[in-house]
Formats: sequence, C-alpha cells, structure tokens
Amino acid sequence: MATPIPIPLFPPYRELKDFRWDEYPQLRTHLDALPGWCLEHWTWAKDFLLYLGRNKSEHTFIRFRSDVEKFLLWSFFFAEKPIDQYRKTDLLDYAEFFFKPPQTWISLKNVDKFVLTGGIYEINQDWRPFRFIADDHETDKKKYRPSQQSLQAMFSALSAFYTHLMDEEYCLGNPAIMAKKDCKRLVKDAQVRETKRLDQDQWRFLLDTAQKMAQEDSLYERNLFLIACMKTMFLRISELSERDDWIPSMSHFWQDDSKNWWLKIFGKGKKIRDISVPDSFLPYLERYRGWRGLSALPGRQERYPIVEKIRGVGGMTGRQLSRLVHQVLEQAYDDMKAMAGEKQAQIFREVSPHWLRHTGASLEIERGRALKDVSEDLGHASMGTTDMIYVQTSAKQRAASGKKREV
Repeated sequence: MATPIPIPLFPPYRELKDFRWDEYPQLRTHLDALPGWCLEHWTWAKDFLLYLGRNKSEHTFIRFRSDVEKFLLWSFFFAEKPIDQYRKTDLLDYAEFFFKPPQTWISLKNVDKFVLTGGIYEINQDWRPFRFIADDHETDKKKYRPSQQSLQAMFSALSAFYTHLMDEEYCLGNPAIMAKKDCKRLVKDAQVRETKRLDQDQWRFLLDTAQKMAQEDSLYERNLFLIACMKTMFLRISELSERDDWIPSMSHFWQDDSKNWWLKIFGKGKKIRDISVPDSFLPYLERYRGWRGLSALPGRQERYPIVEKIRGVGGMTGRQLSRLVHQVLEQAYDDMKAMAGEKQAQIFREVSPHWLRHTGASLEIERGRALKDVSEDLGHASMGTTDMIYVQTSAKQRAASGKKREV
C-alpha cells in the first residue's frame, strides 16, 4: 500500500482567525474525501489553536500547530480512528510514528504550507510535516530522528490539546499524559547542561564579519544591528518581531532622568520588561538609525519599527529576522573555514539565533556582573533559573568535590 501524501491543515494565525472555506477549496476537498469525523476533529483543533493564538505567544502557536497537525494527519491517514477513542497504546503508536516517520513525509527545507494564487490558498505540494535539518553532506532521510526536546514538546502539545478537549467535553481522559510515562523513546535527562553559546573570540569574529558585510554593502546594516542588539540585550528573536499584539518600535528605546537608556520588551509569557542598554551599544544604534535616515537617537513618540522591511511596510516576522542572522553566520563560516579550516568554522554551522541571547548573558556573568541584574534583564522569573542555565553552581561544586577522588 502506497504511503499517503500529507496535506497542510492549518494556516498561520492571521489567516486562521478569519478562516473561510471558499479561500481554501483544495483543503476542503481533501477533508470531505475523508470520514466525517476528520472534519469534526479539524474543527476541534482549529478552536484549540485559535485559543492559543489569542492567549499565547506566536512561538507557542506555531509549535503547537505543528504538533497537533502531525497528530491529526497520522490519525486521518494511518490510525484511521477518531482521537476521542484513543487510549494510551494509541498515543504510544503515534510516538513511534513521530520517532520514525515515512521518508516521503520528511522535507529538507522549510516552505509555506499554502500558496496564494488568484485569491485562493492552494496547498503547497512541496510541504511536508517533518523537516530534517542536516549538514550539506548528511541529507539521508533515513537518518532522521527527532531530538529529546522535540519528543518532550510533542507530548506537551498533545497533552494540552487533550486537556482542551476534556474542558469542552469532547473527551473523557488524557491519553497523552499516560503515554508519556511509558514512552520508550523518551530518556530521563540528568546530564550537566551545557549552555549553547559562543566564546568571546567566536563572538568577536561574528561581529567583525557583520561589520565587514555592512561596510561592503549597506543592505547588511540591518544584519549588523540585529546581531549586536540580540547579543547585547539578551533578546529572543521573537522579541524583535512584529506580532498582532505588539510592534517593537524605536520609541521603546527610552532614557530615564539619570540619562540611562532602556529597551522596553514584550516577551515570553506576555510580560513587559525593561532591559538596560549599555553605552557600548549606542554607536550601533546611531549607525543603524543613520542608515535609515533617522536622528541619532530615538524620541519618545517614534513609531518606526526597530527592524523594518526593505520592501513593504512595517516590522519583520521571526522567520525573516532569523534569515538575517543566518546570513551573517554563513559568511562567518566561510571566512573562518578559509582562514583556519573546517574544524574551527563548524561552530557557525551549529549556531541558532537563540545562541546570541545565551552568549550575551554568559559573557556578562563571566565579566562579574551581579546575577540578579542579569536575571532581570533576561526576564527570568527567578535567579535560580539564571543560575541553572548559565552558572550551574551545583554542578561546579559537584565537579570540584569529585576531582580529588582516587582510582
């Protein structure tokens, strides 16, 4: 029996909240060809995702949409059984599928789910539910395996989905919670955590690369400003992206009565915080604003996006900002490879934009800044979280106490 071809089920939140079937005729045709419960389950999931879109961050919506979509596609095409009838064993079967999906369900690139053509959204034939991120020489889909983090996130998403279905009285229990306890693919992690970050020399090389790119082509002024901003202010990429409920504006840079600069950020958990802006960052802010034809420093009434599009109007999405970071990382990889070889350059292939946040915080702690101040700039709920991620006091004490034991 041939493996069924997967279809995307849910558009981005902006389209989903104003969803109309006449704009998605191909999706409706596919769902109508399936048993009646499939369309009903699609509606359940749509309501759940709309709730997330209204009340959670864009990142949470995207992550949960991906996991709920995979789960429904497996239910429609493989299990062929309504999800309100599932028991623990069904969820364990899905976990095995999630761990090793069909190769035809794996993509090597990120593409849009739907393509707008002539006023309607058509299914993108290149879209697949799973994505394999690999080195250039490692594109064998047989080697695809989800990370432990992905497995944990999948169970969290499905557990939240089933909790919602129970609240709506569609389901009587939550098989995802029970399955997670018995899933053989999940490994209990008691390792010493290694912070994903660049060291001082690697960071300096990356920053120098961005400066060189901007000097050679002014279009890269955005890239330079972005990586300097993310590292220096410990920002998540989402915190500089335009969202329905928040547009990062130049007026969010502000100065207090003591001439200290701050940056107001709408971050994780829908919390607003002010981050201290060091004097060393101001030349980068002035340079970037000069390139945009603005005054040297922001005024309180400015509504210009912090990072704006070259084409079009407004701020940028998280995905667009991520591309800007990766342009610099790719150039840094090429330059370091030519200068010091593949081994030294490899780190820039491994870096994600989130590493810039970790890099900035780690270097600041190493500089000797008070942990409490770094924790507040990061937006952590407690210093304990900051210590666990960046300092790991208990692990260092354990290492020190164990160093002198004899063979």
